[in-house]
Amino acid sequence: MTIDAPRPMQEITTAAGVPRGRARPAWRTCALAGAAGIAHMLAFAPRDWWWLQLIAQAGLFALIERTAGRRQAAWLGAAFGLAWFIAGVWWLYVSMHTYGGMPAPMAGLAVVLFGAYLSIYPAAVAAVTRAVPAAGFPRAMAFAGAWTVFEWLRGVVFTGFPWLSPGYAHTDGPLAGFAPLLGVYGIGGLAALTAALLAQLVLPLDTAAAVVRRRIAAAGGAFLVLAAGVALSRHAWTSPSGAPITVRLLQGNIPQDMKFERAGIEHGMRLYRDLITATPADLIVTPETAFPVLLQQIPDDVSGPLRQFADRTGSHLLIGTVGATITPAGLAVDLTNSLIGVTPNDTTLHRYDKHHLVPFGEFVPWGFRWFVDMMHIPLGDFLRGSATPSGFAIGTQRAALDICYEDLFGEEIAQALRNMPEPASMLVNSTNLAWFGDTIAIDQHLQISRMRTLETGRPILRATNTGATAIVDARGRVQARLPAFTTGALTGHVQPTRGLTPYVRFGNLPALGLAVLALLGAGIAARRRKAAAAP
Repeated sequence: MTIDAPRPMQEITTAAGVPRGRARPAWRTCALAGAAGIAHMLAFAPRDWWWLQLIAQAGLFALIERTAGRRQAAWLGAAFGLAWFIAGVWWLYVSMHTYGGMPAPMAGLAVVLFGAYLSIYPAAVAAVTRAVPAAGFPRAMAFAGAWTVFEWLRGVVFTGFPWLSPGYAHTDGPLAGFAPLLGVYGIGGLAALTAALLAQLVLPLDTAAAVVRRRIAAAGGAFLVLAAGVALSRHAWTSPSGAPITVRLLQGNIPQDMKFERAGIEHGMRLYRDLITATPADLIVTPETAFPVLLQQIPDDVSGPLRQFADRTGSHLLIGTVGATITPAGLAVDLTNSLIGVTPNDTTLHRYDKHHLVPFGEFVPWGFRWFVDMMHIPLGDFLRGSATPSGFAIGTQRAALDICYEDLFGEEIAQALRNMPEPASMLVNSTNLAWFGDTIAIDQHLQISRMRTLETGRPILRATNTGATAIVDARGRVQARLPAFTTGALTGHVQPTRGLTPYVRFGNLPALGLAVLALLGAGIAARRRKAAAAP
């Protein structure tokens, strides 16, 4: 009789084919995680396949369950995240190379490196999930709690980049009903919980009885979460405030490569002058930096007709331009990305200065001047504005303003609303996405704006240079939208609202609190299961 020699530790594998002795899983398993990451990206706008987001996360959770340890789980989370983010924000290449003039290899490498940085967060989620020693429901709770916490961190670390946060994929899904309570991060956590429960339906178990019990419980839990979202969506957290107002949202479609050239500047200012003065409305909004010069440099043949039009027709104007402080010597300092509000028959101008600036586009992070110098982006170093604006008054209504990228930060918009002496009854977003060409960034940003309406219970008006210029009601429904890359004005009515949703009152605290409870609950459940299994 012969005895087979034991195989080396690195060749012993789990049921999933993942070597136990290696820190990294097999490349095929990483490829599966990457494929799930690409599917995850496809769940977002413009496709809006919310159900695919759950399937993709369920696939990741199933892979995590079958790994041999935290390190392997972290590699799978990183592969998922790398594919998800590169496939989802590849349009950054357009801004850096096409319009910024950065060499193509460097721009491509920058997108990959940025995706690698963002993949750290799902990698951490996977590691924390696998650190829970008890499989099944304890890990499902850990998955949901960790996903909430690390998505929130992704939105705040290094000024934050919460683009493609999983909750956005559910703007049209059952979980959207939770937005006024828990915001986009809370929805993301509930989506992770639902996905982990769905994964229980296919994961193998030791006994047939355990399979039946766990799968019934998992299916019931997932159904309850989704049903609760549907029920919550029927509740109106805010109510109409006064009569609807008329609005005109302008879309100049100025090509980005000529927007800051002298000919483009002159053409753009006169185009927007003519669009503004064509027809009166209660509120007329231009895109971000529609007038790409200092406010004081807008020529008289443009500013004069605008003032006369506002006074004559009673129209309120919001004009995107560059703010500055003029020194006694006549020098312009402290440049800001601003919206200037013109009130009829009132010479006092309202000024809103963007306060959440875009790294590399509006300010240069420490140590990255060399990187910015590789691009030719004008107006690249703005001063940060106030974070507590008062809002722009339109008759008896008031609008909370934000510019482009600020629309990603729901907590900041909620904080602005609750800190106002008189909370605004609508939101206004002024944007220029021409930096990213004809890409999915346009639809992704509209989806983000729609989530802000769900969180706050307020309509939002979006005026953009190339798209998506749109009117979105307080329920997140797009009432009207201009075709992208066309010149025109979107005219319509919007119903202002009053009242504060729980999310506006408390921000991300409830979602983070539930996430911490889920992580604690996972740890306690795992400890009890371990104690019950002990002899």
